[in-house]
Amino acid sequence: MLPIGPLMIEHRLIERMVGVIEAASQRIHAGEEADADLILVIGDFMSVYADKTHHGKEESILFRELAKKTISEEHRAAMRKLIAEHVWARERVTELTAASRLVKGGNPGSVGELVRILVQLAEFYPRHIWKEDRDFFVHVMDYFSDAEKEAILSEFREFDRLMIHQKYRGVVAACEGNGPGPQSGQPAQG
Repeated sequence: MLPIGPLMIEHRLIERMVGVIEAASQRIHAGEEADADLILVIGDFMSVYADKTHHGKEESILFRELAKKTISEEHRAAMRKLIAEHVWARERVTELTAASRLVKGGNPGSVGELVRILVQLAEFYPRHIWKEDRDFFVHVMDYFSDAEKEAILSEFREFDRLMIHQKYRGVVAACEGNGPGPQSGQPAQG
């Protein structure tokens, strides 16, 4: 399997969550009360799975290895653009979580902000995924030898193995009042 295989499989799950996001925003826009708990789950998924797990592997492994290569300026520019898009999505998810907490706390004025962010995420991710799947991933695999591809896959597996531990260390720290919770950091080592 190529290193892009697991990333593309992850894209399919993110696309399914985009369907959940679209449905939630449509229900709220149609006048239904916002399900703040569902929005918090969406925020957690987008933060932990889409950003820390998926974008984390892209940025800290695949893009790191690409940066070591002599790649075309077109691919280098595309990689910078993808990273900037990850930052944009990360900021929207932070805003989504904050708006959801305000709605859950009884602030109905935050519902419009909540819908705006949901719509932005639902519009963003299909385009972003398309760029990665069709315009970037397949083409950049040519820069790597078979051994390098296998090393990237191995590092992806280790990254995923550590991710659950990082998330729940953060959950416990937040519950103890000792940390920022599961929304921060990269996977803990060890």
